[in-house]
Amino acid sequence: MAGTVLLIEDEESIGALVRAYLERDGYRVAWARSGEEGLAELSRRPVRLVVLDIGLPGIDGFEVCARIRATSRLPVIMLTARDEEADRVAGLEVGADDYVRKPFSPRELMARVKAVLRRTEALPGEAPLAVGDVILHPAEHEVEVAGAPVELTAREFDLLAYLMASPGVVRSRETLLERVWGMDYPGGTRTVDVHVAQVRKKLGHPGFIRTVRGAGYKVARS
Repeated sequence: MAGTVLLIEDEESIGALVRAYLERDGYRVAWARSGEEGLAELSRRPVRLVVLDIGLPGIDGFEVCARIRATSRLPVIMLTARDEEADRVAGLEVGADDYVRKPFSPRELMARVKAVLRRTEALPGEAPLAVGDVILHPAEHEVEVAGAPVELTAREFDLLAYLMASPGVVRSRETLLERVWGMDYPGGTRTVDVHVAQVRKKLGHPGFIRTVRGAGYKVARS
């Protein structure tokens, strides 16, 4: 088995379809119909990834994601019927690793599940990246600044790792979308801007990732 995925979705037809595809690919599925039930499931069993609907009865998906992220880097993929950019940005700001709009292709969702898990489970033996007092450990999936640990989501970690691998080199938003997200993403290049802002805030070094006007972003050389 490929581990357990926690599915938090109140629409029976969508939940049954997602569960069927996950189980076909070898995952165990714990299916919760509300945010409260989903959070309770997390305390009962080890979970590898969460597929989380935004429009839930009781507490919504944004609040569930924020509570998960307060104590864990567990990967979260959000599902939503909403198409407004503000909702996509809100999902990213509370720590979602990916975002899929309804109606969606189950095959696309499975591809995103696998992509998120690849990013969050680094191969052992990868050398740490160090720029100034920021050190990133790929194998352990950890980041520290001046010796203090910094909690990043899986996507934030991948973005920082890609930029830190080539300090001083400018990467366009389109390149970052392709290399870090790995496929067309509904948030567009605005997604990159949101994640860069979050990483800057968490690192406590506003100038560590620099904006190059009209070109993209780069990690400043130490």
